[in-house]
Amino acid sequence: MLFLVFQLGKDCYALDTTQIVEVLPMVRCKQIPAAPAGVVGVFNYCGEPVPLIDLATLSLGKSSRSRMSTRIILVNYLEESGETHLLGLLAEQATETIRRAETDFVDSGVASDGAPYLGPVTN
Repeated sequence: MLFLVFQLGKDCYALDTTQIVEVLPMVRCKQIPAAPAGVVGVFNYCGEPVPLIDLATLSLGKSSRSRMSTRIILVNYLEESGETHLLGLLAEQATETIRRAETDFVDSGVASDGAPYLGPVTN
């Protein structure tokens, strides 16, 4: 399996590339007044508005740094209704991929209702 690696603080995380539509450079986005924490705003992708979420703000409480390696990871987000829509995830150091077998991942032993997107871990 191929994964895109990105950083949150000093730690690395990976996202299965089958969930990724495209990796984009930083683009201008329109801020949304009174948006929830972590919502950077909305940007235009092929004529459609796409919400942009800052992963560092959500997980660490501080904004992603604006660096050459900071990217927008465009994913298809599956709603509870079964509908999907595009969602941009702002992430630092999102420039490398790794290959891992599914068996390389193990349960971390930590469950968090506040972070249901976290899954198994690997070295």
